[in-house]
Amino acid sequence: MTLYLKYRPKNLDELDSESVRESLKKIFSSGEIPHAFLFAGPKGIGKTSAARIMAMILNCETKKTPCGKCEQCASIINGSNIDVIELDAASHRGIDDIRALREVVKLSPAKAKKKVYIIDEAHMLTTEASNALLKTLEEPPSHVVFVLATTNPEKLIGTIKSRTTEIIFKKADLKEIEHSLERAIKGEKIKIDKETVGMIASRANGSFRDAVKILEQWTLEGKAFLGRTLSSDVVDFAELLINHNREVLLSDIKKRVDAGLSIEDFIKDILLNLQDRLLTRAGDKKEVISLIELMLEASKQISDSPIEELPLEIAVIKWCQPKPDPPRADGGTKEPVKMNGENIDESAWKSILTAVRPINASIEALLRSAKPIGFDGKTLTLGVFYKFHKERLEEVHHRKILEDVITQIVGGAVRVSCILEEPPAKVEPVLTESEDNDIIKAAEEIFGV
Repeated sequence: MTLYLKYRPKNLDELDSESVRESLKKIFSSGEIPHAFLFAGPKGIGKTSAARIMAMILNCETKKTPCGKCEQCASIINGSNIDVIELDAASHRGIDDIRALREVVKLSPAKAKKKVYIIDEAHMLTTEASNALLKTLEEPPSHVVFVLATTNPEKLIGTIKSRTTEIIFKKADLKEIEHSLERAIKGEKIKIDKETVGMIASRANGSFRDAVKILEQWTLEGKAFLGRTLSSDVVDFAELLINHNREVLLSDIKKRVDAGLSIEDFIKDILLNLQDRLLTRAGDKKEVISLIELMLEASKQISDSPIEELPLEIAVIKWCQPKPDPPRADGGTKEPVKMNGENIDESAWKSILTAVRPINASIEALLRSAKPIGFDGKTLTLGVFYKFHKERLEEVHHRKILEDVITQIVGGAVRVSCILEEPPAKVEPVLTESEDNDIIKAAEEIFGV
């Protein structure tokens, strides 16, 4: 058992988030327990732990602390209580799942006083499933309490939020994290100084779970681990990115995952390193900016990804695609293609398509649902027939590849701008076998198959 699971809070007083602890104490001291709660906040901040503590308070056979020793409390702690049901909305998100749930909630508890349903990542429910759940929340059986936990409350339908008592789980401050670490430190009799505890707390980025994971790794590797995590790992990874060393980058990501380290925090550290490179003018400025944009994109995707490292792996594969190298028919230096004014030569457009295809067939396929409509010497304006295709072409990695290709063909720096255009009567197919193969190849590289 990991230290985080072993030392997770088991009563209200052990909840390390002061605001959550005080909110729940007020609710339970009032004697009026809401039938549905919404626990909203980032990962690793104690939402599920708080929900289990609530279940123990509601069902403890001795007192409301809870005791942690009676049959009800003990079975909730070890996850065997049949009246406390934990569901992952990511895998039980459909309307049929919620319809089945609505039928079983009508049944009385087998042994406990209250049935408690803990629905994790509730924002993953489909709209139909959310509306079906809403009916139960509006008229709940008296023996049932719902706890909906989510990292993205804004994605829940408004009517569900209005039927629940919302408790906000904020990122923990350093004092709260250090207090959380003390349980594991004392319980395991770990010899560690206050300075190192502070370093671990600062690395956890407000997450109790990540803090304990880092502590656990520190017990295995000592101070060298913290030093490597804080500095050289990030610098080395950034250097590998700049050098487009895909195989080593993917291997490093896997090692971090195996070590139980936060990929989200790692991306933030990479961004700080890239910011430093940008401000100190170290390296190619345009390349650093493009890489920052790609890392920001990966950072945004992490909260919605069921696999934390997947957005970073995809970003690495996109970044490390071969740089454009337009083919030379005669083996010598190719003369730049001339594109002047709004009347762009058809041969110039074909040259762009031909040059893009061996680098990224997906982009070439997307360009076949577009047409050049203007060029002022610095900006090539494309009319794109469909909104989705326009959005794909405007993605950082796609735009960079396209601009690099055009720059080499034209013989000068060119930016690409996309606008929506009415499609012609007949448009060439966009999806190609090559595009499918590119996607499959990327997936194989990520999953190692």
